[in-house]
Amino acid sequence: MIELAEMIAQLRGQLAAAMAAAEDAEDTGLRFELGAVQLETEFVVQRSAGADGRIRFWVVEAGASGQQANSTTHRVSLSLEPRVRGSGERPWVSGDRTVRER
Repeated sequence: MIELAEMIAQLRGQLAAAMAAAEDAEDTGLRFELGAVQLETEFVVQRSAGADGRIRFWVVEAGASGQQANSTTHRVSLSLEPRVRGSGERPWVSGDRTVRER
């Protein structure tokens, strides 16, 4: 299992890699504007013993369901709206934008 925050960080890394690859593939003539990213996963909520009483959200491996380490799994759907830092624009994953392109 991985933590929910780590899964989102890995997704962010993959999207950044797609943006970088788009810079290298400008000659294809095909462009994609990255819209909303729909993410659905199952997770386990676990509270650790000790002074901090920390709560962690563990993503359940594909195919696992029901009970995981005596904890009930939950399903969550996230809608993420990727934006480019600084400009707030939606990222492009295939080359430069042209005039009037959306």
